[in-house]
Amino acid sequence: MVRIFNYKKRETEDGKEFFILELQGGIEMVKSKETGKFYVTARKASISSTFDELTCQALIGTELPGKVEKVESEAYEYVIKDTGEVITLTHRFEYMEEEKATTPKVEMSKLSFNDVMKDSQDENSFSSNGQLQH
Repeated sequence: MVRIFNYKKRETEDGKEFFILELQGGIEMVKSKETGKFYVTARKASISSTFDELTCQALIGTELPGKVEKVESEAYEYVIKDTGEVITLTHRFEYMEEEKATTPKVEMSKLSFNDVMKDSQDENSFSSNGQLQH
């Protein structure tokens, strides 16, 4: 699941205004390459909308099925806001529908209890000799 946590106003090349919704996935643990210590983070992505500003405000906190996933992209420069450092990235984060997400889904077994127990010697007995043995 992802949650809408914010929205922002954007402008098209021809000057028309629209709003994007900012999405955040669940928290995940990441190990620092420099210190070897873990920290918690969440992946974020944005998605265009056709909503007006009031609707976008009302949608904050709404959960949607899907994930925010890392996607390879052409290299681009990114400025780290806190330090001003310019780095080159070759990925971005995008919202993926639940059925397109790469995390495999766990499927329920089609076996029933009776299917599992059909090979037991006596369906009405806990043990084969009538005595509890360890």
